[in-house]
Amino acid sequence: MYFYTHQIFFAMKTFILLIVHCLIASYSAFSQKIYSTDADYKADVKVYVVDADYKADLLVYKVDADYKANGNEGKWYFTDADYKAQKKIYFVDADYKADLKIFFVDSDYKAKWNKPEKNIYSINVLIIRQ
Repeated sequence: MYFYTHQIFFAMKTFILLIVHCLIASYSAFSQKIYSTDADYKADVKVYVVDADYKADLLVYKVDADYKANGNEGKWYFTDADYKAQKKIYFVDADYKADLKIFFVDSDYKAKWNKPEKNIYSINVLIIRQ
């Protein structure tokens, strides 16, 4: 009887910890407060800036305040320190080195995911690299 009760308690505890971890990971994965690192090993995601919007996985608009960078819709706020950011990126010099290809747009309404399948991929990359 004790062994069976202990197994149920352990399973419930594991399940609750898994749910809490998923919630925390999903919150940080959807954050758009970004810090640009000076080395690829410090980054959560490697990013390449393409020369045309149709080549990008994500169209990015740089916002001027952190509160405008909510959601996962391509509005990024670049912080001045890594501890202020939820995600750290490194700009690579070739597209094959990148986890994500972006293009900077000039209006906030243009920010969006061009490739929905990359949206899921990038979120997984962000979660895995935590």
